[in-house]
Amino acid sequence: MTLNPSFAHRESYTRTAIAFHWLIALLIVCGFALGWVMTDIPGFTPTKLRYFSWHKWIGVTVFALAILRILWRATHAAPPLPRRMPAWQRGGAHLVHLLLYVLMIAIPISGYLYSSAANVPVVYLGLIPLPRLIAPDPQLKEVLKNLHIALNYTLLALVALHVVAALKHQWLDRDGLLSRMLPFLK
Repeated sequence: MTLNPSFAHRESYTRTAIAFHWLIALLIVCGFALGWVMTDIPGFTPTKLRYFSWHKWIGVTVFALAILRILWRATHAAPPLPRRMPAWQRGGAHLVHLLLYVLMIAIPISGYLYSSAANVPVVYLGLIPLPRLIAPDPQLKEVLKNLHIALNYTLLALVALHVVAALKHQWLDRDGLLSRMLPFLK
């Protein structure tokens, strides 16, 4: 995935990569929390509809930022993993990162398609109507709803694994891995 070898020996991520990481992480946490709360509100209240709109806006924003992040990552190599890290951990880290990128794209797409199948428009920030990619379909709506939920719980599990691994490297291995994304820890 690396196109620019001049960044191959960086000790930490670029400021841009760090900004993408934490902004997307914050939006994902907010989107997940909002999704959790909004689905527990009975009926179709103004509050519930507002939360659904915000949830969709967050999803569209995450999708756009994830595309930009992937483009940035394709031209700016990540710093190398510690040499003493076992091969299985390196492989696991690469796999988890790949799956996180896939989910940052797949989850917003599944939510967007779910909205289309449910015959509910997505109007980004209440200003920009996004085109429908599929026709309303009650059966597909249920499939896409379940897919969207399953992908979100998969993301939750992977994020938990990612956080636990980062904390392990910081506090048990003391290899400075977390400081690459949190430079103030150096």
